[in-house]
Amino acid sequence: MEALKNKKIVIAGSRKTDEMSLIVERQGGVPIIRSLQGLTMFDEQMLEEPLRRFAARGADWVILTTGMGSDSIVAAADKLGIREEVLARLAEASIATRGYKTAAFMKRSGLQAVVTDDDGTMQGLSEKLAGYEIAGTRVWIQLHGEAAPELERYLNSRGAAEVEVVLPYRHVPPQPDVLHAFVAEVLAGGIDAVCFTTAVQAKYLFGYAREAGVEKPLLDAFAGAVLVGAVGKVTARALREFGVERIVVPELERMGALIIELGRYYDRSER
Repeated sequence: MEALKNKKIVIAGSRKTDEMSLIVERQGGVPIIRSLQGLTMFDEQMLEEPLRRFAARGADWVILTTGMGSDSIVAAADKLGIREEVLARLAEASIATRGYKTAAFMKRSGLQAVVTDDDGTMQGLSEKLAGYEIAGTRVWIQLHGEAAPELERYLNSRGAAEVEVVLPYRHVPPQPDVLHAFVAEVLAGGIDAVCFTTAVQAKYLFGYAREAGVEKPLLDAFAGAVLVGAVGKVTARALREFGVERIVVPELERMGALIIELGRYYDRSER
């Protein structure tokens, strides 16, 4: 099957790009890596104090928002010699999770979630928490690479006694020359589709586009010759907020599923 035959497909992520490229090639496409996210930086020293505090006193609620972040916390606890204590505190707490990768972490760790948000959004997570008592509780949140002030405000508005946030990794913006080269390729018609794997990639791209005065031409390209794909609902929502209207989103939130869905789109449109 070569549904993407000779199509130049940009992968905007920075993780597992070799695997993604192989999937594109198997569909007959030409993979191009243009990371719009930068690398994620993990600082164990920043985690030591909150992890030791969590191991000592735990929390009433624990909110885990990413699988990679959850794994990083346990790995850091292991290096600090408090892995078992941290896992025990997690088992004692009421846990809320966001997204399928976090659910996979829970299964691997033998933990059970009280609240699970399948659509992967902070809003969805807040809605699920609405049916539970938050007032007077201590809440410990593992975030992705950026702060989530809306979630913190929500918990405080519900009367949480204490909200502690831990960021085991941070997103790093791509260099301006990378963004410049990517936009130039899009506007010149040098690529056929772009696969976005996280919402932050859209944020960095359109932040640059606005500053460079090329937001409208970029949106025009995405509405015309360049197909946009999003790995899941959260990423698609971010793209729509920036004005992208035509987005291919797979039902199964996996990169492989996105590539297959792109092929189906081209197959339908080119008949």
